[in-house]
Amino acid sequence: MKLKETIAGGMDMRRYELATFAAARKLRSSYCSLAHGKILAERFLDPQAVFNLAGGGAGLDETETAIMDFAAKVARDACSITEGDVQRLRDPGLSDRDTLDVTVAASARCFFSKTLDAVGALLDSEYAELDPSLRDALTVGRPIEQR
Repeated sequence: MKLKETIAGGMDMRRYELATFAAARKLRSSYCSLAHGKILAERFLDPQAVFNLAGGGAGLDETETAIMDFAAKVARDACSITEGDVQRLRDPGLSDRDTLDVTVAASARCFFSKTLDAVGALLDSEYAELDPSLRDALTVGRPIEQR
């Protein structure tokens, strides 16, 4: 918990959740996609907007779209990050510190997601209570535990 607090502590929480969500989706981590999709739907966006994000739909501003794209690229293939990718974050006004924050959030999600999947962690049954269409859109890897 301290590691997550340290990583997220200096970031805008909406940006943290968007970066984390994007990385989790790219990693096909149902656990993290559901957890952070649920947070987005409860605190920052409405459930329909999260459903749209899960499907690759638009609805975010240029900065948030760039954050999600960058985080997904970090999770998919960090070696392929170019100066152009970083510039896409700078253009709408993100600082180098902001870019580092997004990078660390996405990288940490790789650690957390892969650890949960490697130990076979099943999703908490509380996610079964989400609206079925949102739940299904957020489930990208392991299925929800059935009790």
